[in-house]
Amino acid sequence: MKKGNKIGVFIAIGLLVLGMAFFPSIKRMFSSDGQGQGAAVAAPARGGGGGGGQALTVNATILTPQVMTETFRITGVLLPDEEVDLTFETSGRITDIYFREGTRVRRGDLLARVNDAPLQAELRRLQAQLPLAQDRVLRQQALLERDAISLETYQAISTQLATLQADIELVTARLRQTELRAPFDGYIGLRQVSEGAFASPQLVLARLTKISPLKIEFSLSENFINYIRPGTPLTFTVESDLERRDAAVYAVESRLDRQTFSVFARALYANSAGRIRPGQSATISIQLDQVEEAIAIPTIASIREMGRRIVYVYNNGRAREVEILTGMSTAGSLQVVDGLSIGDTLLTTGAMQLRPNMPVTISAFVPNTAD
Repeated sequence: MKKGNKIGVFIAIGLLVLGMAFFPSIKRMFSSDGQGQGAAVAAPARGGGGGGGQALTVNATILTPQVMTETFRITGVLLPDEEVDLTFETSGRITDIYFREGTRVRRGDLLARVNDAPLQAELRRLQAQLPLAQDRVLRQQALLERDAISLETYQAISTQLATLQADIELVTARLRQTELRAPFDGYIGLRQVSEGAFASPQLVLARLTKISPLKIEFSLSENFINYIRPGTPLTFTVESDLERRDAAVYAVESRLDRQTFSVFARALYANSAGRIRPGQSATISIQLDQVEEAIAIPTIASIREMGRRIVYVYNNGRAREVEILTGMSTAGSLQVVDGLSIGDTLLTTGAMQLRPNMPVTISAFVPNTAD
């Protein structure tokens, strides 16, 4: 082999040995570069919407001062102001019924009567004896003044007159028991008996109900009892009649129920037109608190995240995350006590898709109102 060829072979063998020695290092270098490039590409994907990407289209509102009212709602029942089952105080045959079913009666109106003929006869007998007894007392008094009779004789005659007068009052009272009169103004219900029936204190003729005013009874849990006291105003509606009516609490039970830890309260409604009746259910609204100049936001504009409540505001074409503290809440709004200011542009939709510094496009401004 020529000298030149030998040198070439030795150089080739040397390069091969060096390549085999440094191959692992070169492989790690190229692998490391590939991973670094992959990380550089993947990083923006983990960063969410920050720094670029397609803008999210949202609605927004400009925050203005609002009046917020915290309202407590509960269901109650309408009760009559007064209600009684009409019965006689005595027993006897019903001879007359003077009322018509479903009509209004006045206090003192005669509604029915049982047979009072024996008592009327007894009263006439006693009244017939009264003039003679009175004359006898006058004559005995004149004799007593002349000392013609003893004091004991005069007292005996006077006692007879007093006894007769007491008997007359007793029969008169028994006669009143044979009459059934309305104890208060109200509407009389359906008649349960007819003339000729035998009445007793247990027999109900009809029911008398006073519907003007009406009572509204409802119960409250112990969390709200400090808000309710006599004079507290409320509004209510009844089924099939959406007119909102005003009433006021007039009494609260003195203690809580041991089983339910609730307390009953009653309000009074005039019901002068008599349009609503006892027994209807009432949907009651009671104002617990009111804040003037409040910052109110829609509840759907905020989200909870890691124990925080956050919202997004518009800032130069991008969404800025803001942590807020809330106060009063209503059906669809929250009061913000810290984190936002009057004049901020709040993003009201897309809260779940928004990310800090994400590009946004406002498609519409909605009114800022508290429900």
